[in-house]
Amino acid sequence: MKLNTALAVRFAKFVSTSFVGTLADMLVLWLLSDLVFTRGYWGEYVISPAISFQCAVAVNYTLSYFYIWKDRTLGSPDASLKRFFKLYLAYNLSGTAVFLLRLGILLLIERFTGWDVLLCNIVAMCFSGILNFAIDGKLIFRKKRTFGKSDH
Repeated sequence: MKLNTALAVRFAKFVSTSFVGTLADMLVLWLLSDLVFTRGYWGEYVISPAISFQCAVAVNYTLSYFYIWKDRTLGSPDASLKRFFKLYLAYNLSGTAVFLLRLGILLLIERFTGWDVLLCNIVAMCFSGILNFAIDGKLIFRKKRTFGKSDH
């Protein structure tokens, strides 16, 4: 039961901090789609979400590293600036893979509903959030295996 409680607390942290990343994503998406890429489908529905996603990745990774998974990062014996950026690269790559899935969902929603890009993005984020949490816990911020000390 303790494991389930710890997982629930971590998931609650993930969901709550995801709102900060979502706000960054949506703000940048709104600025780009309404002020920069005002003409054309690709600028509004592909380029703007890609750039806003990278802003959200930076915000979410920082919160993940220092808050959600801090027992696996800061508490790790190999915690270092090099590891911080190594994990950021892995986080960004996995997040990008999930983003491509999210972008596909966003485009499908837009195609079938005609909704604004911001609303399509929110709906698509709901689908991709759980996948991100699972990847973070099992791959990016996984627990280090500890082996018994050897006399060799």
